[in-house]
Amino acid sequence: MDITFNNVSYIYQKNTPFAHKAIANLSFYIPSGTFTAVIGHTGSGKSTLIQHLNGLVRPSEGEVMIGNYRLTRDEKPDNMRMLRNRVGVVFQYPEHQLFEETVKKDIAFGPKNFNVSQDDIENRVREITSQVGLPEELLGRSPFDLSGGQMRRVAIAGVLAAKPDVLVLDEPTAGLDPRGQHEMMDMFTDMHKQQGLTTILVTHSMEDAVKYADHVIILNEGAKYMEGRPEEVLTQREALHHVQLDVPEMVQFINAFSEKFGQKIPYHRQSEAELASEIRQVLKGAGKDE
Repeated sequence: MDITFNNVSYIYQKNTPFAHKAIANLSFYIPSGTFTAVIGHTGSGKSTLIQHLNGLVRPSEGEVMIGNYRLTRDEKPDNMRMLRNRVGVVFQYPEHQLFEETVKKDIAFGPKNFNVSQDDIENRVREITSQVGLPEELLGRSPFDLSGGQMRRVAIAGVLAAKPDVLVLDEPTAGLDPRGQHEMMDMFTDMHKQQGLTTILVTHSMEDAVKYADHVIILNEGAKYMEGRPEEVLTQREALHHVQLDVPEMVQFINAFSEKFGQKIPYHRQSEAELASEIRQVLKGAGKDE
């Protein structure tokens, strides 16, 4: 599903002394099937943007289009329930939202409430359980008896069981160790590719943004500050520093190498192994010149 924001603003507690404009004149377009990272410091408007994506809030001004669903201040789709079925949101620490007595019931809760048949629910639970890396023998256990990582996978499985077309990830690796973060992001990336999802990653991790996303939107004080391909946007050190962000670690390393050896290596989202090979070639060439 395509996603379009046309001059969207949102004001909390409008027409009161406590009014606060959380996002201002925000416009962007996310094509169907792409992986977009939304980045910004605390208070930049990321959370408010997320709430517009499945109609939890509607714009104070402007227009949001999610596929054919149109949201404005005075208009909402008649079938909001279907919109929320098609846009799955994995909130930060989703395991805090578990509540059923068994893993199976928790995963099945969403499809059941969207009137999916019992046979289809059974098939979805088995399919999603495998996709998120949960053993089937856990289905009969209480989710609260599982490890923290397993609980998070159960919560994510519950979102995916609704078979959304759009997957919104709000800091999905928060609180995980480095290995867990890597496994979680690789899992989402595989699902994005296999299912053709429109994926939106809301994150403060420049490493995740540059590694996984096709497109980057940077917010600052509720407005769009920068937008473009990760290798174009996330290499602009001075512009990022202006909004309290920094370039990814690999870009920092390349910049330090270039300054030390006077040899420029372009950043094109290469892997660590590819970068090491490029450095060897640069140093080898410099040695031959001497």
